[in-house]
Parts: sequence; structure tokens; C-alpha cells
Amino acid sequence: MTTQTINSALSDVYFSVSGGLNGLAGPLHGLANQECLRFIIKLRDDIGHTPTDNEVRDYCLNLLNNKRVIAGYGHAVLRVTDPRFTAFVQFGDKYLPDDETFGIVKQLFNIVPKLLMEGGKAKDPWPNVDAASGSLLFHYGLTEYDYYTVLFSVSRVLGLTAQLILNRALNRPIIRPKSVTTEWLKKNLAGKKKTTEEKK
Repeated sequence: MTTQTINSALSDVYFSVSGGLNGLAGPLHGLANQECLRFIIKLRDDIGHTPTDNEVRDYCLNLLNNKRVIAGYGHAVLRVTDPRFTAFVQFGDKYLPDDETFGIVKQLFNIVPKLLMEGGKAKDPWPNVDAASGSLLFHYGLTEYDYYTVLFSVSRVLGLTAQLILNRALNRPIIRPKSVTTEWLKKNLAGKKKTTEEKK
């Protein structure tokens, strides 16, 4: 949406696409596969060797008990295992079954959802694509994390630019993000607070 908003002001394709991709650069989106990979490597380094299932379980349980998250799990939208995660795991099983990092990905998949369900820690305890993608890139020698977002972005550029061309062809109007007043915010936040208190 950021790309389309920028382009609707008649900015050129470079500014529009780069603005949209910059919006992906936070750890909750475009940097997510790096964060998941960092988590896996830190887990291994903290344990000091290729971990057993019990060590992975204890490590993750300790994180949850200390109100920490497990990277790649508990997506806000997905309610099933991300099918891209499943495809990556199938690829890994075929081409890198003995890779240490990929092995930890599979251990986490077998352990973390059960922990999250047992503790009621997440509406969706299943992994998203990022829980596996970084380990595959790492295995094939792409160890420079800064380039992970580039790969993430390249796959989206064709779709973004096709939408830009279509919007221009249809002479779509400028997109103006909605703004709200302070009074509107107070009213809506008060309503949410009331709803939360009623649920308690």
C-alpha cells in the first residue's frame, strides 16, 4: 500500500518502490527471516552444541516463562502452518537433511507449537515462512543478513510495478491516508477500554 500511495502522488517508479520496500525493513516483516535465523544460532550458541529435543524445549520454555517470544511463531494473522514453511521444510528434507541449523528449525516445529498451546501463549502457535527461510539461505552460503530483505523484496517488485502501471492506465486518483482528530482517538480508545474491562 505504501508503494501505491507514493505513486498516486505521481512519484516515479523508483521512489514508489523504494519507499514501499523501506517499509518492509523492520524486524516484524522484511527482517523477520534474519531475526529467526539469529534466534536459532543464538539458541545453539547458548546451549553450546547441537541441542537435544529436551534442551530445545527447556530453552524455549524458559523464554516463554520470562515473557519473551520465540521468533517465527505466533503470527497475528495465520491460523495454520504457513504453507511456504511446509514447502521449505520439504525442500530441506530433500537437499540438506544433515544441516545443523535446518535440524533446529525442525526441532522447533515439533516442540514450540505444543508449548504455546499448553501455555495459552498465542492464538496461532504455528510457524510462518520466516521460521525456515533464513536457515536455507544460510546453508547455501548467503550469510550476509542485510541481503535477506533484498531477496524478500525482489520477489514482490513485479507485482508492485504491475499495479503501478494499472493505476496510471486507469487514471486512479491520489491516495490520501485517513487522518483522525484527537477527539476521535479519545472516543475510540475509551470504547476499547470499556470492552476490555467487560471481558474481564
